[in-house]
Amino acid sequence: MQEWETLYRNHHKAVYRYLCSLTHDASLAEDLLSETFIKAMKKLNTYDGTASIQTWLCVIARNTWLDLLRKKRMNISYDEMIERYLELPHTSDSLAENYETAELLEKVKQLLEQRKKPAQEVVWMRAQGYTFAEIAKAVGISESSARTLDFRTKHWLKEQLGFL
Repeated sequence: MQEWETLYRNHHKAVYRYLCSLTHDASLAEDLLSETFIKAMKKLNTYDGTASIQTWLCVIARNTWLDLLRKKRMNISYDEMIERYLELPHTSDSLAENYETAELLEKVKQLLEQRKKPAQEVVWMRAQGYTFAEIAKAVGISESSARTLDFRTKHWLKEQLGFL
């Protein structure tokens, strides 16, 4: 039990910050944090050591959050994350502009499907706020390769969309 207390003490703040960045709701982040550590306790035998324990916990946290979104049918996530990732101009609340944004995000998804799996994973993880070091470990590439892939993919997407 002392091992879990140490694990929690060492990583709960980082996982909580990550959950806050996903949910934008401190109370919800606290609930998800508790659920994350409960799941981690039950699934410790699945931790293979290829990524840091903090990265592993953040993956559990992200999956817990995504499960909640699916259950409650909350509509946020991928589109909003990609919009932030590409630093797309924020639109107003008019229906026409929202429709254009939805079309643009659908185009981004289609374009990303043309890229190789590592590029897709880097974009997804960067959009979620992972560091390049964490991405490198998770994808199995060097940190500099993760940075390069991120830069090139973002540049390519903006070029394809006519933002450059």
